[in-house]
Amino acid sequence: MPLNFYIETVGCQMNVLDSELAAASLMEAGYQPVSAKRYADVILFNTCSVRQHAEDKVYSELGRLKHWKDQKPDAIIAVMGCMAQKDKETIFRRAPHVDIVLGPGQLRQLPEIVKSVEKKREKRLEISLDRIDGKQSDVRESFQQFNPQRNLRVGSNPYQAMVRIMFGCDKFCSYCIVPSVRGPEQSRPPREIEAEIRQLADQGRLEVTLIGQTVNSYRYSEGGKTWRLQDLFAMIQEIDGIRRIRFVTNYPTGMTDELLQAVRDIPKVTPFLHIPVQSGSNSVLRRMKRRYTAEEYRDLLDRIYATIPDAAVTSDFIVGFCGETDEEFQQTVDLVKYGRFKNSFIFKYSVRPGTKAAELFQDDVPDSVKRKRNNELLAVQNAISMELNREFIGKTVEILVEGISKTAAKSCDLLQIDPPPSQLSVQLTGHTPCDRIVVFDAASEQHRQLIGRILPATITHAAPFTLFGKLIE
Repeated sequence: MPLNFYIETVGCQMNVLDSELAAASLMEAGYQPVSAKRYADVILFNTCSVRQHAEDKVYSELGRLKHWKDQKPDAIIAVMGCMAQKDKETIFRRAPHVDIVLGPGQLRQLPEIVKSVEKKREKRLEISLDRIDGKQSDVRESFQQFNPQRNLRVGSNPYQAMVRIMFGCDKFCSYCIVPSVRGPEQSRPPREIEAEIRQLADQGRLEVTLIGQTVNSYRYSEGGKTWRLQDLFAMIQEIDGIRRIRFVTNYPTGMTDELLQAVRDIPKVTPFLHIPVQSGSNSVLRRMKRRYTAEEYRDLLDRIYATIPDAAVTSDFIVGFCGETDEEFQQTVDLVKYGRFKNSFIFKYSVRPGTKAAELFQDDVPDSVKRKRNNELLAVQNAISMELNREFIGKTVEILVEGISKTAAKSCDLLQIDPPPSQLSVQLTGHTPCDRIVVFDAASEQHRQLIGRILPATITHAAPFTLFGKLIE
């Protein structure tokens, strides 16, 4: 009898993709997904180590499962992903009822390991080499590539898909644990990427998002040619069925003029650019070991808007980094005002053991100051987002219709079922090419015919994070 499994995912888009691929490989091995932990025989946590809060959440969940495991001793609990690579045996010590600890470089082994634990009832620890534990080639090989066949049953949307074109990171920002837990940068061969996207197109996917820790660092040499990100754009442009190409996340120094021109000139590439800057202060950027200045980032913004006037740029910011003064924080506020980002992801600094910042600097900004700066910067950004969204009122945009909106799903208890007959309309949601969320009403008897299509809509009003529109008949 096949075991049922449940995966809980914490963290970035790379983790979301890893969970989708892990689920597909488990299903290929005969395991069946379920919708809640209580129905599962195998519970897997795909973890994140970028912030302490993400780790605390996983350890809390593991603690709550101890009683469940006592009642169901044959069940299997697995911790995989970045926290597994970082904490290793510590996870077994803190949660002795965990059966499997699996690093992100060992995900291809997951079905075999689950079967082994199911039969032998022995704990398994499978992780990659630390970056200082061997030659670079050995470390790289220990982070195995994991790109199985895609399964249309797995994923949140049958019309969109993420495609990993590279993984790992060689930037070594002082605050960041990712180079340690994801390993060295490795780019996939273009022919593999093309084959995967052609398969996705055959499944009916309309939009692909190319992902990597620093996606614009993509570089692959073969047959005397070196492929960069813009070359992948040109290749994907020729694949029938794919209507939109996105890419995240970008490192500022990799935003070359050639890449920006490709975004402008290749029709399927969307004008959405996520380019984390982290701080507007040069002194903070130096302590963070970022490889650019605030002035260079402003110049990048100028080049973007000169090349792609309709570009939507988003960014990441860390407030309260070690030693950040009021003046340095104000320089970040000034950069947000200058950049006029579509939106920004703003985080309080969290010490990561094993990073250079933890070794070299004191985490000396009080949490109350971090919270205050976080809220202040968020208020500045939200006001800008509102202003930018209001500019869309009266304009016509193209929407990839993705499904019933979360608000409608909650209010009608509808996640996967048709609206009740008494409901004359249902609220649908989708995204514009510049990654703005649009919601609109559709007749209940028509709404399923609209999902999965790219349709024009006129924007009628706006909120900081959402546009509201009306489909053009």
